[in-house]
Amino acid sequence: MASFKPTKVQFLPKLGEKVTEETLYWKNYKTCTCFCEIHLYFPLELNPFTRFRDTAYGGRFRGDGKLLVAGSEEGLIRLFDISGRVALRQFKGHSKAVHMTSFLSDGFRVVSGSDDLSCRVWDVPSAVELSSLTEHTDYIRALAPSKLNPDLFVTGSYDHTVKVFDMRSGSSVMTMQHGHPVECVLLYPSEALLVSTGGRYVKVWDLLKGGQELVSLKNHHKTVTCACLSSVGNKLLTGSLDRHVKVYNSSYKVVHNFDCDASILSMAIAPDDEALAVGMTNGVLSVRHRRHQKDKEMLTSRRRRGPSYQVFVKGKNFVPRQDDFLVSKPVKQYLRKYDKQLKSFEVSKALDTALQTWTRTSKPDVTVVVIIELNRRGTLKNALAGRNEESLTKILNFLLKHIFDPRFSRPLLMVGDIVLDLYQQVFHQSPVVERLLQRLMEVLGREAELQQELLQVLGILDTLFTSLTPRKEALAAPPVAQESQLQAA
Repeated sequence: MASFKPTKVQFLPKLGEKVTEETLYWKNYKTCTCFCEIHLYFPLELNPFTRFRDTAYGGRFRGDGKLLVAGSEEGLIRLFDISGRVALRQFKGHSKAVHMTSFLSDGFRVVSGSDDLSCRVWDVPSAVELSSLTEHTDYIRALAPSKLNPDLFVTGSYDHTVKVFDMRSGSSVMTMQHGHPVECVLLYPSEALLVSTGGRYVKVWDLLKGGQELVSLKNHHKTVTCACLSSVGNKLLTGSLDRHVKVYNSSYKVVHNFDCDASILSMAIAPDDEALAVGMTNGVLSVRHRRHQKDKEMLTSRRRRGPSYQVFVKGKNFVPRQDDFLVSKPVKQYLRKYDKQLKSFEVSKALDTALQTWTRTSKPDVTVVVIIELNRRGTLKNALAGRNEESLTKILNFLLKHIFDPRFSRPLLMVGDIVLDLYQQVFHQSPVVERLLQRLMEVLGREAELQQELLQVLGILDTLFTSLTPRKEALAAPPVAQESQLQAA
C-alpha cells in the first residue's frame, strides 16, 4: 500500500463510582509480605511460640498486650507471656480442636470455642474451668467478647446461628439466624450493632432491638471468612476466599477494594489505620502500610529530574524568513504490530495479536477497534474462520466478558453471530467450546428478556407521559373560551 492509515483507538470512558475522600484514603497503602507456630511482628519478628505439638489456632492478646492465649488442634489452650516462650498456663477440658480463644474484658478469664460443640470459660489465676455452655449443635468458629460488660460474649457456629451469652445466667440471652455457617462475629465499639459473616453474606444486627437484622450485604463472590473495624470512622472491612478485602462506609456501600494473591483467612488493622495485615491460604502474611503525605513528598523529591521543558520545545516556534529554503524532514511512522499485519493483509494474525492476554484484559478497546477495522474491510469472517480450540476459546471468553458493555456490544454481537454460523456444526467436537457456546446462548437469552422488559417499562412510561399532555391543554382551554365570549359580546 502506498499510504497506510494506522488504526485509531478511541477512548470511551467507562462508567464507575465517584472518587470520594474515603476512596483516596484507602488507596494510600503499600504492601510488604512476611512468611509466617505463632509469631510476633513489631514490625520485625520478635518472638515465635513453638510449644504446640500440632496446629495452633485463634491467638489473642489481653487488653494490656502482655499475655497471649491460643488454642490448638490437640484441644489444649495455652497462655503465654510475650516476653518469654514457656506457657504460663495450660487449660485442659476440650475433646477436639479449639479454634477460637479470647480474654474477657476483666482480663482474668478466658473463653474458648471448640469443635466439640462446647464453649468454656476458664479462670486465669487458678487454670480452672468456670463454666461450660453446650447450646450450639455444630463447630464453633467465631467468638467476640464484650469490652463493656465482662460477663457477655458472642459466638458463631456452623449451625448457622449467632448467640449472645451472659455468664450471670449461664445461658444464651439472644439468638440470631445467619442462614449460613458463621465464620466471624464482630461487635461495634458501642456494642449496639453486631456483624456476622458466613457464606457470601455479611449481616448487621441491632442488639438493642433484640437482634433485628438491619443490613444483609452480598458483595463477595465466595465465603467471607473475616471482618474488622478501622480505628478512623469505624469503617467495616471484610475478607473473603475470593481474594478481595472490601471497605464499607457508614451506609454500608463499598468505597475501596484490596486485591490479594491468595484466598484470605484472617485480617486485622492496626490503631490509627497505620497497617493492614492479611493472612492467606498460601502461608503468606501480607502487611500493607499506609503512606503519609510526607512520604509521598520524599519519594517525589528523590526522583531524578528529567530534562527541562525548553529542551522539547526548542526550535518549534521558529519562523523562517522569506528567502530561506526549507528542507522538510519526513516523519517516520511507527506502526503497532496489529497495524503492520493489517497492512500486510494478514487478518487472522492481526486478530490473534489483538486477542493477546495483556491486550484483551487491560485494553479491550484495542481488540474491539481491530474487529471493527476487519469488518470495515469485509475480512472479519475470514479472520474468524479456521481456528483451533485454543484460539476459539479466547474469542468466546472475550465475548462473555464484554458483550454486554454498552461500548462494545454492537461489534461483539456481530462477532457472536459469525462464530455461531461458522462453528455450529462442529462445536460439539470440543467439550470446552461447547460449554462456552452454551453459556453465551444463555446470557444472550437473559439479556434479550431483560431488554424486552425494559421496552415494556418504556412503553408504560410513554403512555403515562402522553396521558398527562391533554390535561394541560384542558386547563389552558377556559381562558380562550372566555376571550371568545367577550369578542362575541
